[in-house]
Amino acid sequence: MKFSIALTEDNSINRNTFFQKIQTMDQLKLVFVANNGKQCLEELKGLPESRLPQVIFMDLEMPEMNGIETIRVAKSLHPAIHFIVLTVFDEEEKIFEAIRAGASGYLLKHEPAQVLQEAVTNVMEYGGAPMSPAVARKALLLMSRANLPDMPEDKNTVPSMITSREEEILEYMVKGWDAKRIGVELNISVLTVRKHIANVYEKLHVQSKAEVISMAHQQNWFRS
Repeated sequence: MKFSIALTEDNSINRNTFFQKIQTMDQLKLVFVANNGKQCLEELKGLPESRLPQVIFMDLEMPEMNGIETIRVAKSLHPAIHFIVLTVFDEEEKIFEAIRAGASGYLLKHEPAQVLQEAVTNVMEYGGAPMSPAVARKALLLMSRANLPDMPEDKNTVPSMITSREEEILEYMVKGWDAKRIGVELNISVLTVRKHIANVYEKLHVQSKAEVISMAHQQNWFRS
């Protein structure tokens, strides 16, 4: 069976190395390569559902939009897509954040082509969670500790590209408030409110109030 994949990676050398590895794998079809998280979301937005990649390999540290935020947003918009982190970072905090954001696996960048192929097969056919051995050891230690980081009780983190004012307006939207009521509450014009809302839509790559509210609920951004 052939699986469709994509890569999000800001380093050109790493992109070329990945491409060379994938060329040796007949079972993998590369749909697109994105230079950062924002471009990844744009690529996904431009594809019909039938042509979306089944698995996206995701770098973590990238300009404009990092891998954790990209996974979080993209997973809300396209829940069927699996994300496998491909990074040089094996810190416990990064592992924890990636898994919480929705990553299905976590590999280090030096892994050979066969490991990439096996990771895709593992995720797609067996619902597995492929991890490099060093990462798996740290993940097990993380879960076995009594001081495992607690899940936030109030809300998960709203993506950092959303400003504090936009987050404030987004929270009112989730409560069902319209632009006029939000403007009165915040003592700003309706036009200003609508401008902020438009910015939120653009940053989160959504088209409607229903979509952004659905995303907020899925991610528990404003859980009471």
